[in-house]
Amino acid sequence: MRIKFLSIAIMLLLIASCGDNEQQTAKVHRKAEVKKVFVPQFNADSAYKYVAEQVAFGPRVPGTDAHKQCATYFVNFFENLNIKVYQQDFKARSFDGKTLEGKNIIAAINPDAEKRILLSAHWDSRPFADHDADESKHYTPIDGANDGASGVGVLMEIARQMSISKPNIGVDIILFDLEDYGQHASIERSANGEETWCLGSQHWAKDPHIAGYDAQFGILLDMIGAEGATFGHEYYSNQYAPGVIAKVWRIAKSIGYGDVFKDENGGGVLDDHVFINKYAYIPTIDIIHHSPSTTSGFFEHWHTMEDNMDKISKYSLNAVGETLMHVAYKE
Repeated sequence: MRIKFLSIAIMLLLIASCGDNEQQTAKVHRKAEVKKVFVPQFNADSAYKYVAEQVAFGPRVPGTDAHKQCATYFVNFFENLNIKVYQQDFKARSFDGKTLEGKNIIAAINPDAEKRILLSAHWDSRPFADHDADESKHYTPIDGANDGASGVGVLMEIARQMSISKPNIGVDIILFDLEDYGQHASIERSANGEETWCLGSQHWAKDPHIAGYDAQFGILLDMIGAEGATFGHEYYSNQYAPGVIAKVWRIAKSIGYGDVFKDENGGGVLDDHVFINKYAYIPTIDIIHHSPSTTSGFFEHWHTMEDNMDKISKYSLNAVGETLMHVAYKE
């Protein structure tokens, strides 16, 4: 009986050992699978170049030659990468009663993929430097290097990388127009003043480029390129898409950008993501520069003549671009 007991005990130990080995092997395989996820290297130099090329057209104010030329530049850029492009032309009424002609530009990567995510930024620039220290400049258009061009430059570089090495999912990059034609700062805020902003995203969210369009989630970029930019948890993003906030911030920290993506209050901003959530029902967050030390809560040169290329940081562009690449390729 003793011998049998020992034999049984040995067999049980062997079985347990095999089980442990199988679990360890499974863990190794899982780790190997994680390591196999290839994420192309985001190039901050390219992103910076794309920001500069936009700014070189001059202020991208609707109705101007600079606006038209820049729209053509975007379409040519995506088409030269063999990415399917949709152009959504629309009209909208501005806060001062003007009828504006806008153009949303959508670049569809892996257009036939069912699982999709949405990455967006606005490409127009503010027609008024209405927060400039010099009051004589309050009706002068701004360059919008950070407020507009920086987010678009990052998305252009992401598109370039994805044209070389496609992700497993579909990615739609939307450049929204008429985001920054909102009510002038000299005008007392009205009840519907908020609706005067983000006209392009309002139009798209109610009437997307493809009927019934849907995405797993969305990420909006706004004012992400300034030196020392940091991003907190924006209020509406947390209300509509807390899981997306958690995912993006976790990935940012895991690749070394915890100094940029901070677990802190990021204020509440009426931006394109609000209307995407409200009308398109796609859980969307806003990665936007939050600065508690300024009166506006935004970066120091918001809606001033100083929002130009010498305020753009390649480190900030890289922090956001690399994070989004990891988010997309790990879906």
